Amino acid sequence: MAKHVRVLVVDDSAFYRKRIRGCLEVSPVIRVIGEAADGEEAVRLSHELQPDLITMDVAMPVMDGIAAVRRIMRERPIPIVMFSAFTHEGAQATLDALDAGAVDFLPKLDSANDPARTGELLRARVLELARGRADGREGRQVPTPPVTQRAQQPGLLVIGASTGGPVAVQQLIAALPGDFPLPILVAIHMPGTFTPAYAERLDALAALRVREATDGMALRAGQVLVAPGGLQTRVCADGGLHVRLEEGGDALYRPSVDLLLGSAAEAVGPRAFGIVLTGMGTDGAEGARRIHQAGGRVWAQDQASSVVYGMPAAVVRAGVAERVLPLEDIADALREVC
Repeated sequence: MAKHVRVLVVDDSAFYRKRIRGCLEVSPVIRVIGEAADGEEAVRLSHELQPDLITMDVAMPVMDGIAAVRRIMRERPIPIVMFSAFTHEGAQATLDALDAGAVDFLPKLDSANDPARTGELLRARVLELARGRADGREGRQVPTPPVTQRAQQPGLLVIGASTGGPVAVQQLIAALPGDFPLPILVAIHMPGTFTPAYAERLDALAALRVREATDGMALRAGQVLVAPGGLQTRVCADGGLHVRLEEGGDALYRPSVDLLLGSAAEAVGPRAFGIVLTGMGTDGAEGARRIHQAGGRVWAQDQASSVVYGMPAAVVRAGVAERVLPLEDIADALREVC
């Protein structure tokens, strides 16, 4: 990674641009090199200034954030982090921006959110995304230790992801056939206001039926359940395979991929099948280890196709990934073994 991460801040509010600049420049390695008040100016400055990353608002005059993301990703692809209102309407707009090519989103810095916490998250995302971009250019790979092939027929597929996950999961689920034989349960680090809209979008795109999980909902073949944001989701086998929702407790993430994968290992043992996709941090590595110890299968997304190679890399380093695959190959590989 270069000495400084160079950021372009895009928002129609001068006050808000100043707040974002202040949050970012707390870090000595982040430098705001320009500001834009609308999407059209953002497109122009992305060419002129060549930033490493852009923060982008959605609603702006002249050209909105979604159109700007689409143009930038077509003309000069670069990591773009959206600022979003955590409402149903904000969720729809942010998901549109992710479809257009944005890689991540954060809550707006307003009185409804903790500014210090949001600033901390923003700096962490900016540095991680910039680091991931540099690692991708350098071609650094995490070695894949050999893992014994599992033979038992899977009975449940659990998928975990974070940064870059909404689009990655969408691509994977949309590529699976309507007669896919396993129940699927998905956990992505998302707020509770986003997961209903996300499940609706997946349902419209996929041949499989997709719903946001509710407490006690049965896990059935041909159906995908999305773990709701803000709660923890577990797999339970008492009285039939179903999900249990509970408060998050002390867990850092809600939903926690570790907790979900670990509960799948406990519920179905060697018939558990876990896939960890793109994401920042290490959530999922411990849950994947528990699936492996139970005799189940674990796959991880490869570095080249990951937005951030954090979560899948942690699974690979733990020595429990049976296969490490490009995102675009996972659906075909699933059809071969399920």
